[in-house]
Amino acid sequence: MTAAYDGPQVVGMDLHRRRSVLVRMTADGRKLETARITNSPAELRRVIARAGKRPQVVLEATYGWYWAADTLAAAGAQVHLAHPLGVKAFSYRRVKNDEKDAADLADLLRMGRLPEAWIAPAEIRELRELTRYRIKVVRLRTSCKDQVHAVLAKLGIEVTCSDIFGVAGSVWLDGLELPQPYAGKVASLRALAGGLTAEITLLEAAIGDLLEHHDGYHAVQALPGIGPVLAAVLAAEIGDITRFATPARLCSWAGLTPRHRESDVKVRRGHITKQGSPLVRWALVEAIQHVPAGHPLRQRKDDILARRGDQAKHIAKIAVARQLLTWVFYAMRDGQVRALAPPTPKAA
Repeated sequence: MTAAYDGPQVVGMDLHRRRSVLVRMTADGRKLETARITNSPAELRRVIARAGKRPQVVLEATYGWYWAADTLAAAGAQVHLAHPLGVKAFSYRRVKNDEKDAADLADLLRMGRLPEAWIAPAEIRELRELTRYRIKVVRLRTSCKDQVHAVLAKLGIEVTCSDIFGVAGSVWLDGLELPQPYAGKVASLRALAGGLTAEITLLEAAIGDLLEHHDGYHAVQALPGIGPVLAAVLAAEIGDITRFATPARLCSWAGLTPRHRESDVKVRRGHITKQGSPLVRWALVEAIQHVPAGHPLRQRKDDILARRGDQAKHIAKIAVARQLLTWVFYAMRDGQVRALAPPTPKAA
């Protein structure tokens, strides 16, 4: 039943793949309506029109939320995105259903207790789509190559080339006389790997075009171990660097800070939270593998290992990744990292 109400409204939306539930309520928590829709922009516009002008709408950052957020914003709503990790408290209820989930989202929003996630603008979402897809395609190509090596290992064939997918390696593979079905499998995998390589090249060109005028993308490539591929991942995943006030907040968002548990006088700090972008952590760990000897980052890693022993390799790696992310913050914000800039010669 729909209640007539002219004041500001808060709407909670429990979004699913095919159907969704919306709960409208007043700013003081009085429920006005529960609506169930079949997911489509037209249906969502029809229901949200009953919420008046510029309603506050909250939905969870779940599967396929882009279309709903864009439709709501185009309809004049103020859209809020709930972080999935922050609304897990719903599980405390003995009765859990879609209507209660939507109502809880609305209650958290109107009381100012909603754990919000950043709604990336369209251009950042497009960039993320390309960079994430490129990573998936590269992993598929790696799987194809690994399977070729597995076939050769099954047949007891010693690999005499450093890269069997390079020019010399391809010639070597062509000269092998493999029995069936192994010959057919290897031929198929090589064809798939070649097609995926062509797709990766196209994706890299598209990503380069999107980032041609992105200052942060070019600035972070001055840091050790970060080339065009990793710089694109960092630019896409971090997005607007100004949403982080300090490097510490960026490191916390990336999940590179330790867990903190405090009760009375007891304080426990554990492993890193890993509650952020896994691609950012992957990019940083990849980058620090290529830091040259003598660089301050390599020296910091060596100092930790010298102090704590080889069993602290993971700790040292995370510490260096956190330092590198701090430099990424300044590079994206200022266009340079002053701590790494060459000293200015003093006037005579």
